[in-house]
Amino acid sequence: QVQLVQSGGGLVQAGGSLRLSCAASGIFGFFSMGWFRQFPGKEREFVSSIVVSNSRTYYADSVNGRFTISRDNAKNTVYLQMNSLKPEDTAVYYCAAQNYGTDNYDYWGQGTQVTVSS
Repeated sequence: QVQLVQSGGGLVQAGGSLRLSCAASGIFGFFSMGWFRQFPGKEREFVSSIVVSNSRTYYADSVNGRFTISRDNAKNTVYLQMNSLKPEDTAVYYCAAQNYGTDNYDYWGQGTQVTVSS
């Protein structure tokens, strides 16, 4: 059974930093792992992703230059380092994993709240 278990998150003041972690179990060899976030009453939106085989990264414009995605293949874990946080980054963050040969993310973490106070 595939599981993505998230850790990190919490409350931080504007300008501060947080790191999210997402550990995958039950399967190895994802094509891509990513982070999404969801604001209250809104659709989930893309934040960042990393291609596991070549570490190519992608970022939403809103976080580019402030957030960094990375992965540790030995631990089957992906991280999201969030710096210079803003109140508008407040959301529930989800990690996700995409299998080879699919267009969508197939597995999701449980979500973790990130709250940035002004």
